[in-house]
Amino acid sequence: MKRYSTYLFDFDYTLADSSKGIVTCFRHVLERHNHSGIDDNSIKRTIGKTLEESFSILTGITSPEVLEAYRKEYVKEADTHMTVNTHLFPETLEVLMRLKEEGSRIGIISTKYRYRILELLDRKLPEGFLDIVVGGEDVKQHKPSPEGLLFAIDRLKQDKQEVIYIGDSTVDAQTAQAAGVDFAGILHGMTTREELAAYPHVVIGKDLTVLL
Repeated sequence: MKRYSTYLFDFDYTLADSSKGIVTCFRHVLERHNHSGIDDNSIKRTIGKTLEESFSILTGITSPEVLEAYRKEYVKEADTHMTVNTHLFPETLEVLMRLKEEGSRIGIISTKYRYRILELLDRKLPEGFLDIVVGGEDVKQHKPSPEGLLFAIDRLKQDKQEVIYIGDSTVDAQTAQAAGVDFAGILHGMTTREELAAYPHVVIGKDLTVLL
């Protein structure tokens, strides 16, 4: 696999496992509104989508007002349960450090809120390590729209040929395809190799060490 000047990452199930926190927050909101019969795997399968999309998939609700109310409740739950229940994958720091040592730029584009990502990573990475972080609050259109990815590429003044987007889901693969950049699939999450392989990719690996 060739070396890129810029490595842009999804967050959940790519760099970190926040599934415990996510499931906990969803459970609190769903149970508060008497939504039953939804198992943990169903919740995990929605990771990477917006909160509104996830609640709609899980409950069948389509009312924007109700989904927005659920989103706000989730965010309040996340203030308590998210960061403490989020852990970087074992190889994450080593891979990021190695790429940085090689002179590459490092960024994150996620539907997760930027402040939530930084709440964890500011404790783990040297100050100024990340060149850009684009969260859900920074875009008008969420993935698979390429808006966030294209914003980062423009802000970093990079040629698309020198950029790769790394993610765990078909949404991430679609985002890279829409932006016109290479994609690397990581099998940390709920998406299978076969599902990712249906989209253009340069590599699919069991973890982030495939990038080295």
